[in-house]
Amino acid sequence: MKLVNIGFGNAVNASRLISVMSPDSAPVKRLISEAKANNMLIDATQGRRTRAVLVMDSDHIVLSYLQSETITARFNMEQTEDESDE
Repeated sequence: MKLVNIGFGNAVNASRLISVMSPDSAPVKRLISEAKANNMLIDATQGRRTRAVLVMDSDHIVLSYLQSETITARFNMEQTEDESDE
């Protein structure tokens, strides 16, 4: 199991990550509010502004203060390390 750091010592399982999105669009905001209503929202921002929204395969929504590009780069770095290990 490979974990991707999403800031402040928080991490998500890389194999369960479906999507990394910007929180600015109306559909993403709706997704966040629905997840909050269904108790499926995980806020890992530590009170800071949300800059990335992660969708997990378990229908959980994870909020991060790191930018989408940063998380994507970390995820790609994990993938590259996996391929070099094989």
